[in-house]
Order: sequence, then C-alpha cells, then structure tokens
Amino acid sequence: MTTSTPRIRLLDPHTVNQIAAGEVVERPAAALKELVENALDAGSTKIEIDLVDSGKSVIRVSDNGRGMSLEDAQLAIQRHATSKISTVDDLTHVGTLGFRGEALPSIASVSHFTLSSAESDGLRTVLKVDGGVLQTPQGAAGPKGTEITVEDLFFNTPARLKFLKSDTTELGQCMDIVSKYAIAYPHVSFSLTHNGQNALRTSGSGDQLEAISDVWGRDLSRALAEVDTSVAGMRLRGFVSPPHVTRPTRAYQYLYVNGRPVRTRTLTAAMDQAYRDLTPERRFALIVLMVEVEPNRIDVNVSPTKSEIKFQQEGQAFDAIRIAIKSALMEHGMMPSAAGIAAANEALRAATSGVQESSAVQDYRVDFSSPTGENALGFDSAIIIPDTTPTLTEAPLPASGIEAPTQLNKERYPFAELLDGLKILGQSMNTFIVAETKRGIVIVDQHVAHERILYEYLCGLKGETAIEKQQLLVPQTLHLDRRSAVLLRDKIDEIIRVGFDLEPFGGESYVVRSVPAAIRAKDPLKILRDLVDELVDVSVTRRLVPTREQIWITSSCKMAVKAGDPLSHAEMEKLIVDLATTENPYMCPHGRPITITLSTEELMRKFKRT
Repeated sequence: MTTSTPRIRLLDPHTVNQIAAGEVVERPAAALKELVENALDAGSTKIEIDLVDSGKSVIRVSDNGRGMSLEDAQLAIQRHATSKISTVDDLTHVGTLGFRGEALPSIASVSHFTLSSAESDGLRTVLKVDGGVLQTPQGAAGPKGTEITVEDLFFNTPARLKFLKSDTTELGQCMDIVSKYAIAYPHVSFSLTHNGQNALRTSGSGDQLEAISDVWGRDLSRALAEVDTSVAGMRLRGFVSPPHVTRPTRAYQYLYVNGRPVRTRTLTAAMDQAYRDLTPERRFALIVLMVEVEPNRIDVNVSPTKSEIKFQQEGQAFDAIRIAIKSALMEHGMMPSAAGIAAANEALRAATSGVQESSAVQDYRVDFSSPTGENALGFDSAIIIPDTTPTLTEAPLPASGIEAPTQLNKERYPFAELLDGLKILGQSMNTFIVAETKRGIVIVDQHVAHERILYEYLCGLKGETAIEKQQLLVPQTLHLDRRSAVLLRDKIDEIIRVGFDLEPFGGESYVVRSVPAAIRAKDPLKILRDLVDELVDVSVTRRLVPTREQIWITSSCKMAVKAGDPLSHAEMEKLIVDLATTENPYMCPHGRPITITLSTEELMRKFKRT
C-alpha cells in the first residue's frame, strides 16, 4: 500500500484572517463600519472618529462605552471570539450590530493595529498587533471606554491597496457610514474629523430630527414629515419628504431594520411604490425609516458585511413600508387630491401660454438674456425655452455664423445630411422633434440632442469658447449636507469651469454669485444641488471617481431642455442645425440614442408602395 503527500491542508490562522479580511474589510469605510458598530454595541454615548488620508493612513475610533479588561481585550482579537452570541440558536434572535467575532482580527491582520481599553477610569490595557502578530501587552492611563487605531491599512496586502479609489471617494464612503449611524442613534454624539478638519458632528440629544438636521442640513430636515405606525407586527418610525422634495439619486434614503442600516430590493421597491405617481420619474424622495421587528422574523446572517437581511414574510414587510409612508403623507396633507392636480395642471397650461405666472416662479425668475443676444455657449439664439415665458415666434433663424442648412460643407460637417432638405414638421409629446429631410423622416429626442450640444461646448470640442455667465442680481446661498459639502470642496474648480461662480460661505454653505446663462429662467440652486447630488452618488454609491468628463456630462444633462418642454418652430430648427455640427449627433454622452431616421425606402415598404 502506497501513501502520497496529502494535497488538502489546513490553513494557518494568519492566512484565514487575511481571507476573512477580504470579505469583511475591503476598504477603509468597511473597517470604520465595524469599529463604529462595536462602539455602539458597547453602549457608548459619545463616539469620536479621526481619519487621515480618507482612512488609508489612520482610522481612529474612540468611545466611552463599557470597555474591556486585559482578558477580554486579548480574546477580542482572536477569530470568532465574541460576547454577543454563544450558540447557533442565538443567531435566530441577534440583538446587536456585530455577532461573528471576525472584524477585529481581520482588521488587525492587514494593518498596524492598536487597542486601548478600560472598564473604568485609570489604567488602560494597550494591545498592539502588527500585521496579525500580537505584541507584548502594555498599560497606559486613560478614561473608561475603548480606542482603536488602525494605521497603514493593507500595508501588507499591496494588491488590495491598489484597488482603493481616490481620497474623495473613500472619504465619501466613510462619511456615508457615519451619517447613517448618526441618524439611527440620535442619543449618541458623533464627531468625525478628516485630516484635522471637522467633517461631521451631531449633538447626541436624542432627537432624531435634530440628528437629521446635523447630517443633512436644516433646510432638508424642516421639510420632512414624521412616520410612526405599526403594521403587520412591525413598528415603523422615522421621517419622509413630501412628493415635491426629491433628489436625483437614492443617497438620501436611509432604511434600518432593528437599528441596522440595510438594503433589500423588496424594501426599496416598497418605498418606490409608496411614491408612485406622486414624484417625477428618476426623482427619489428623502426617507429615514426605522423598522422594528422581532429578531426571529429576520435573518441577518446573510452577507459578510451584514448589510443585507431576509424577512420570513417579504410581502408583509413590503406592505408595511408602503402603507406607513402613504399614511404619513396623508396624515400631513401631502397626498394631492384630484381637484388639486386639476388646478395645478390648469395653472401650468396657463403659464406655458403666457396667460399667468405663479408668484413662486416670479420669486425665482432671473433674466438670463445676454446683452449680445447670444446664449451661454455661443449659440446665436437660445435653444432652452424658459419654463413660463411664451415661446419664440416662428421667425427665420438669425444669422448663425455657419452656412445655411442646405449649404453646409460636408467635409467640415460630416453629418450635414441631417439638414439636407430640412423641414420641421412639429413636436410630439413636447419631447420629440419630428422633421423631414431628403433621406426621410427624422425623429429627434430634444433633451439628449441638447445635452450632446452642451457637452461638446463644455469639453472644448467646439474650441476654447468661454462659458458665458449670468451675474445674479442678488447672490444666493446653497446649503448642503456635511457629506456633500466636504466632497464639493475637492471638485469646486471643475464646477466653476462649467459656469457656476461659487465659494465657501462657512460650514456647509456656498455663496453663488453667477450661473451659466444657458439655464435661463430656471432655478439655479436646484440645478446646482442636483449636480452636486449626482457627483456624490457617483463617488459614494457607485464608488467611482468623479472625473472632469463626468462633471461635463452631468452638467450638460442638468442644463439641457427637458422632455415636456414646449419648443417653438425656430427653436426646434436651431437645435437640429447645432446638432448637425456635433461630433456625434446620434448618441448622447450617456450613450442614449438622439435621432431615429426612417428612410424614404423604409416608409414606402411599410405601406407596400414598393
């Protein structure tokens, strides 16, 4: 009988910890999340967080919780050592944020790790772990509580280190984590500093609306309606925004189950269902919703990061959230009635025909017309139609500095075929321009067409054309939440380049002195706020670096005419003329189609004429 060397072997503890770190701690924000959860589980009422280089160099979390003895501290950095569960049966009623005992040893295996803790004021236990190797315990004076310092994260795993994103993205992730816990635990005072500068601070007063104000800003918190109801054995409490207060991303939708920030498709769909037909497409309400349910009705042991959960009865959870939000909106008089909708539609029709104008529009109206008669990007006539002013008369196109549509130089303008025999037939659904050319029928999506034109001016494809700005008669103040304000600082030069003149105005505020003239008659602060929200979403949610091109693309989208905006005959014609001079009139910067052409031959075949 022959024997061979076994191919299967047990991994050593250090390698096991490194593998676990890859699941639990893939970036600084993930390490910070685990440390904050431990501090909350320890009963802390004050948590101070210091970051250096967005957490890549230093993450320090200090709390005033219960603290640990020397024996507990030594066990805490061992794999699967925890005080929160003792048997497998305990997994069915987990009442704490952490429970696996993986976080601290995983973090310690990929960093220079220091744990300092005491159960009372006086002598503290200090443990140092370098890349998973425990050093001799030491002592130091200090208060009750725990402080954990993580230095040079991933110093011994360079492959993982190179996959980290920019400082802006990593900082945004860290701020997102702290923001969610600060709102969920309003009785805890949170403080976050980055490179020595205050980035976020909450009072710890116990008032959740005040915590929301500290994180999102006073303007947003004042608009929220309270939710407090019980449905299907679940208690739901928190705050939701009225249908007219929305954002272009889900960055302001915080959902918690038993105090744990979670994400599930079921609960997200329930929130969307509650606002269906109340908010515009691709706009999302602001939601902070705490769901309290018996622990044995959910499974939190689903993902390594504990950010996903499963309900025993998904349908009940869906209905509970949908009903709670709708009830809150009705209770606060935020559900529009049929009469109200009819009145609003009538007012809009009157406004677009130039008959009347609401006082709200008058308050925001700014004269963006240029003294030279040109618009912000060098166009000879404005493509963007003001929201409430009458459309331009169908006068002949003004002199434009380019050849007449039928005489364009096809070497200079390779897509002049769009203009060969151009005849505007009209506008369909206030969204699509229908035109006739010698090739057939052309249908143009007005929003993405204008987006392509603006994008090429912003990125310089039309040459070094200065972006024309419109000075505001009275400077306006843009108020942002802490996270957005911090991230905006890093990209403020790019925002200025696309035509906004703004500068820090203390705290989370920016003063806006001028805006791109292309956004004439629209609310400049709303457009700027949406632009910032989009960039924050790219940085935090999608974990991408907001590049200069991304800012150009987002800016052109926000400034362009929208689906539903009525255009005059002259405006439609001018838009197609400008579109024909772009580098690619068939695809917008996002990759969506701009034009669809039905050739004469295709039309004839459709009607069986050939």
